[in-house]
Amino acid sequence: MKVLVVGASRGIGLEFVRQYAAEGAALTGSARDDAGRARIEALGARAIALDIANAASAASLAWQLEGEAFDLALVCAGVYGPRTQALEPPAEADFDHVMRTNVLGAMRVLPQLAELLAPGARVAVLSSRMGSIGARSSAAGWLYRASKAALNSVLVDAARVLQGRAVCVALHPGWVRTDMGGAGADLDVAASVAAMRRVLAALTPAGHGGFFDHDGTPIPW
Repeated sequence: MKVLVVGASRGIGLEFVRQYAAEGAALTGSARDDAGRARIEALGARAIALDIANAASAASLAWQLEGEAFDLALVCAGVYGPRTQALEPPAEADFDHVMRTNVLGAMRVLPQLAELLAPGARVAVLSSRMGSIGARSSAAGWLYRASKAALNSVLVDAARVLQGRAVCVALHPGWVRTDMGGAGADLDVAASVAAMRRVLAALTPAGHGGFFDHDGTPIPW
């Protein structure tokens, strides 16, 4: 199996590389800097330079991977931004950084992935339950929530375009103990990724365009 992980330098993305590589998959992972690429290569994967928040760098994905046909493509790159409460306007620079990374980055990457997929491939974006409008119970982190709600919209549109060519989903990893999730989070990163891998392995066309928790439970948009 050939797997691409966009945003693989740390946290959940790097754990996807670790687990799939351990099972013998052919891995390609992207990172913005040399240190991130070194971590990917240390796991036996191919590392490419990519910064999805930078237009020129993001545009290089297709030509760096020309001729490849991935069975699974994961878009994991993302940032949280300021931990503000609702009705506390974010600074313009924070808004631009979060939206460029979490939303515009996916909009730059997904069109290029369309040309890099094997027949019947699976495509997943790493979203968050915090982006769900229907399941929302808090307003904390409203910039991050807005970015993930927008990412979900991007995924739904990509799923329409890729209908019949790939099974596309948004995944919530749970509250995970990473640099973003913090030490008090519920889930170990290895357990989160193992659970999401089971969801991805069990995906059928019936799940196309869906939003799923790490245990496979559907999440309302």
